[in-house]
Amino acid sequence: MPQTALSFDDIVAIDVHVHAEGHDEGDGVIGATAAKYFNKEETPDDLDGVAEYYRSRKMMAVMFSVDEHLSGRSVVPNDDVLAAAQRHPDVIIPFVSVDPTRGAAALTEIDRLLATGRVRGIKLHPPLMGFSPDDRAVYPFYERIEAARVPVLFHTGHSGIGTGARGGGGIRLKYGNPMPIDDVAVDFPDMPIVLAHPSFPWQDEAISICLHKPNVYIDLSGWSPKYFSPNLVRYADTQLRDKVMFGSDYPLITPDRWLRDFEALPIRAEVRPRILKGNAARLLGLR
Repeated sequence: MPQTALSFDDIVAIDVHVHAEGHDEGDGVIGATAAKYFNKEETPDDLDGVAEYYRSRKMMAVMFSVDEHLSGRSVVPNDDVLAAAQRHPDVIIPFVSVDPTRGAAALTEIDRLLATGRVRGIKLHPPLMGFSPDDRAVYPFYERIEAARVPVLFHTGHSGIGTGARGGGGIRLKYGNPMPIDDVAVDFPDMPIVLAHPSFPWQDEAISICLHKPNVYIDLSGWSPKYFSPNLVRYADTQLRDKVMFGSDYPLITPDRWLRDFEALPIRAEVRPRILKGNAARLLGLR
């Protein structure tokens, strides 16, 4: 742990959506189109550098890679994320990512990772992994997650990855529809589920699922808050004030940019700390 380690009381915000990216994440057509779509800023990409970036801002970061090969971008190994969290436990909260469509190999890998006792959650990206969340073939994978009592973070909505690339880079947006996740929330009621991103063009569906299912939450990453729908802002400030969480989508969107635009939203002063820190702390079992 670094000598400048933060205490939990020092933390002002928890960013629940931080990508561990390889050094060549911007290479190729997919990476270039994503960087253009998000107007990406220059940021550290080595994991220790990302930890210091967040420490300097008195923030914690839920960090993960994405186990996919459709985009052609490099994939940071889960073990590297877990190791970074061991070096920086004051700021890095490690999630892991395993493509559940890999069948028996996926079950073996998630069992191995969960057995370390260091995994705080799972990241799944149905459009990049190419599956519908309600596919019964992946239910044995969910059984492991529910038994471990850790959250699963699903990408939902539009995908900036592939936007503008020929054929969308092969990414099928239908797998980002959050409605199939409603079935998952019914069948695995003790598995915390986070719907990542404002779920454009299915935002109202995501709000409905989050309202209806106690185990479902929403992270607000992947979009500048100035683009949030009025309905999302209204529910974040009222009925979903304990179920929505700050997320940036680093490095494609920085926490600085997100927080700057969040300041302009009509969110009550007493609700802001819940969105920025309190809701995530409760979900993740932090003090």
